[in-house]
Amino acid sequence: QVQLVESGGGSVQAGGSLRLSCATSGYTYSEYCMGWFRQAPGKDREGVASIDTDGTTNYAVSVKGRFTISKDNAENTLYLQMYSLKPEDTAMYYCAAKKGVVCWLHDYEYNSWGQGTQVTVSS
Repeated sequence: QVQLVESGGGSVQAGGSLRLSCATSGYTYSEYCMGWFRQAPGKDREGVASIDTDGTTNYAVSVKGRFTISKDNAENTLYLQMYSLKPEDTAMYYCAAKKGVVCWLHDYEYNSWGQGTQVTVSS
């Protein structure tokens, strides 16, 4: 059974940084591509970043150049490094996994989800 557990969220001031982690278990990590999503109150869930099994990355326009997605295959952990945070980045952040080579930023692609970690950015 696929399990995803996010951590690393918190409260920061605008311009600050955070690194989110997603610990995974229950499946062959290298066979899954993965992504980060977020959902702010009253808004739809949106894709933030994804990473394919070969390490190719894809970012939402709103975070490109500020966020970096990466994975540690040895530790079965997905990361999202976030720099230059803005108040509009405030949301619950979720990691997600899909069995396959390529992931995009559509939530319907993904089979498994974590419980989320809250990120709050104050101005």
